[in-house]
Amino acid sequence: MYMNHGNGYPYYYVQNVPGYYPVNQVPPNYYTQVNQVPADYYAQPNQVPVNYYAQTNQPMYVQQTKPTVQQVLQTIRSQHSDLYTQMERAGVSRQLTDALFFFVVNYTINQANLNQSASQVYRLFQRETPWVNTLIESLNLPLATIDRILTRVIEITLNEIRRGQPGPGPDRPGRGWSEWENLGGVLTSAPAVSSWQANRLDVFARGTDNALYHKWWDGSRWSDWESLGGVLTSPPGAVSWGPNRIDVFVRGTDDALYHKWWDGSRWNDWESLGGVLTSGPAASSRRSNHLDVFVRGNNNRLYQKTWDGSRWLDWVDLGGNLNSEPAAVSWGPNRIDVFARGQNNNLIHKWWDGRNWSDWENLGGNLTSAPAVSSTRANQLDVFIRGTGNRLYKKSWNGSRWSDWENLGGNLTSAPAAVSWGPNRTDVFARGQNNNLYHIWQGR
Repeated sequence: MYMNHGNGYPYYYVQNVPGYYPVNQVPPNYYTQVNQVPADYYAQPNQVPVNYYAQTNQPMYVQQTKPTVQQVLQTIRSQHSDLYTQMERAGVSRQLTDALFFFVVNYTINQANLNQSASQVYRLFQRETPWVNTLIESLNLPLATIDRILTRVIEITLNEIRRGQPGPGPDRPGRGWSEWENLGGVLTSAPAVSSWQANRLDVFARGTDNALYHKWWDGSRWSDWESLGGVLTSPPGAVSWGPNRIDVFVRGTDDALYHKWWDGSRWNDWESLGGVLTSGPAASSRRSNHLDVFVRGNNNRLYQKTWDGSRWLDWVDLGGNLNSEPAAVSWGPNRIDVFARGQNNNLIHKWWDGRNWSDWENLGGNLTSAPAVSSTRANQLDVFIRGTGNRLYKKSWNGSRWSDWENLGGNLTSAPAAVSWGPNRTDVFARGQNNNLYHIWQGR
C-alpha cells in the first residue's frame, strides 16, 4: 500500500523520514521505554494528595471494556472533524494526521494512567516516544499547535474510555461546554478556584491528610499537585484581587477562620482570623487589596469579615438561615453577591449595592450542595449547583432577569467551584465519583 502525502513522504513506507516508524513496524520497546522517565517521576508524595498515584490495585475502570483504537478514531472523525481541519491548516497532511492520531489514541488506551489529565498523559507520551517530536521538527511543522491538538485527542480518548463510568462527565455536555476533564488527585472536600489573569487558574482542595493542596493552569499546561500544609476541617475558599496575588481561606481544627496568601513570590504562613465557623468560607474582592470573607456562623446566620487594605474589620452579622457554605463574587467596585442553600434546599441570594445589603431573595431550585458563582462581566452572574441526580445545574442573571435552570449533566460528589477569567470564559470544577478533580469550561 502506498499513499503519497503533502509533506513529500509516503504513508506507511516512509523509512526515509527521520524517526518516523510505519504503523505496523513500531519499535518493540515503543510502549516500554520506562527508563526514559525520571526514576522519581511518580514518587513525589509531598507534591500530590495522598494516594494520588498509589491506586494501582484499584483501577478506576477495570469493569469496563475499553473502546478500540478504531472506535475512538471514528468518534474523532465524526464528532471532532475540526481537529483534522486544524492539522491541515498547520501544514500537516491527512495521512500524517491519521498516523499521529493513531499513535496517541493507541498509547492512551493501552498505556495511560486514567487518573491523569490529558496534558499529563501527553507529556509522558512525549517522553516515551521522543521520535514523534523529532519527526515533527524535521518537517518544520508548528510543534506547539500540534501539541495542543494531540492533547485534545488524548482528552477525547480518555472521555471515551470513561464514558458511563463513575466520573461527572455527561454523555453530552450543555451547548458550548467542553467535555469533562479529569485532573486527578484524591479530594476530601469540594474544590475552590481563583484566577489572577487571563488563562490562569489556581485550584485548591483538601487532601486525604486534611492539608491544603494546590494545582494550577499556567496557560499551556496543568501543574502537579503541591501541598500547602495546614489541617483543614472544611472546603477552602479562594480569590484573587490582582496579578500574582491569591488569598485562600479555610476553617481550622478550632473552627476559626484561617488565611494563607501568595504575594507573588512565596506562600505566607497561616494566620488565624478568629470566629466560630459552622461551614467553609467564601471570599470575594471588590477592588485591589480589598477582601470580603463570608461564613456560616452560630444559628446558621451569615457573617462577613472584611480586609479594608490596612486591617481586618470585626465580624458583621448579615442574618439569614443557611443550610450550606456561602458563595460570593464581586462584579464591580461597589457590588457583592452572596448565595447559599436555604432551609428548603432552595437557592437564596443577598447583595451589597455599595450602600446597603438587600433582603434575602429566593431563587428556587432543589440544591443538594452549596452553590458556586462567577461573573463574566459587569451585572452578569452565573450560579452553579449540584441538583437532583448529582447533576450540575446553572442559573444566570443577564442584567435584567434570571434564567431558568439549565441542566449541564455530570455526576458530582461535591459542591462545584466556578471562576471567570474573561468576558467569554467560565471554568467549573467539582469532585467526581472517584474523588478526582474534574473540570468543564465554556468559551475561550
